[in-house]
Amino acid sequence: MNQEERNERQRRFAAANRIVVKLGTSTVTGTAGSISEERVEPIVRSIAALKRAGRQFVLVSSGAVGLGAGRLGLPRARLNDVVVRQACAAVGQNLLMNAYEQMFAAHDVKIAQVLLTEEDFGDRRRYQNLRSTMEKLLKFGVVPIVNENDTVSTTELEYLSESAGRIFGDNDRLAALVMSKLEADALVLLTDVDGLMSQTNEAKANDPTVTASLFQAMNVIPFVSEITPELRALAAGPSTGGRGGMRSKIEAAQIAMRAGGIAVIASGRQPDILERVFAGEEVGTVFVSSSRMHGKRRWIAYAASVRGRVIVNTGARNAILQSKASLLSSGVTGIEGDFDSLDVISIADPDGREFARGMANCPSIEMQATIAGSQAGAASDGRSQQKAVVFVPRDNIVILEESNRNE
Repeated sequence: MNQEERNERQRRFAAANRIVVKLGTSTVTGTAGSISEERVEPIVRSIAALKRAGRQFVLVSSGAVGLGAGRLGLPRARLNDVVVRQACAAVGQNLLMNAYEQMFAAHDVKIAQVLLTEEDFGDRRRYQNLRSTMEKLLKFGVVPIVNENDTVSTTELEYLSESAGRIFGDNDRLAALVMSKLEADALVLLTDVDGLMSQTNEAKANDPTVTASLFQAMNVIPFVSEITPELRALAAGPSTGGRGGMRSKIEAAQIAMRAGGIAVIASGRQPDILERVFAGEEVGTVFVSSSRMHGKRRWIAYAASVRGRVIVNTGARNAILQSKASLLSSGVTGIEGDFDSLDVISIADPDGREFARGMANCPSIEMQATIAGSQAGAASDGRSQQKAVVFVPRDNIVILEESNRNE
């Protein structure tokens, strides 16, 4: 990390007023399936101290399923069943909140439970209502404690599925979406490692003289200003006992960067980690970007439910990516799914690869009728008599990830 990066890190964390902290399952729960007070209590104490200094906090906490399984005496193998995990979540969420109530009360901090489902993000009105509620809680000096409502929603619990239609499948992404919606300044992802490492565990295994702590200290990437394919390749799959792993943390950090904030992945096993982070010390992996995507566009890209898909020809794809054009009916070759006006739809190239998302200007049935009329006109005299219709205005189109990093 050079001096300019150090200065930027210190400046951003010093100025951060509204902060979202996410605790992973490995931090919250112990080996016996009970809450790990030796790890969680110091974090609670740090939040209380930083809050007294004038900062606002939202805590996104995993651990309900693990705590419930521990209380019910269920082995890990039983948790592959979604209904069992729902039952564990129902038992464990109460245990989790009781533990937080006692810990925060010792520091005279009030808390509130906020359980969310994908519909709270996917529906634009509910998305706006969520912010109003959270803003009021923060104004009252409360620390909202957020988790997915696993008892009624199976999206996060179905962690073995690779469904592409998810808004969030783990609490890393949920925390980033909360951070984005509240326009928080910082996202802190606390886990069981010191940050994103530049080498894999295989490298450590090949050198028995390197201890785990030395390996992490040597290989943590301190500063990231751009998430590249090479950086993503360093990420592993889901963590033991949890659903996220480093890959989901990088995705969460990217959302935070697009929201104009700063994110850090750090170890929740260090008792003073939050104080060190906000003092600007070089701990964990920090993610900072100079660009920012505005609120509605972030919702389209990350939070909205995708209701359908349109397939476009090569000309339309190039016009959207290179000329920042709207999506016109003349460029659409196929429509999939039933959707209404203002629903978010996927925009895919001729090979079916999604490269953008946007808010539809009209319902799918109207799009189908427009294309059918155009095709009928072309069949009768060799060319269409209909004027091209704007299916998705440019202002409501968001280019996804590597298609255009500056979008």
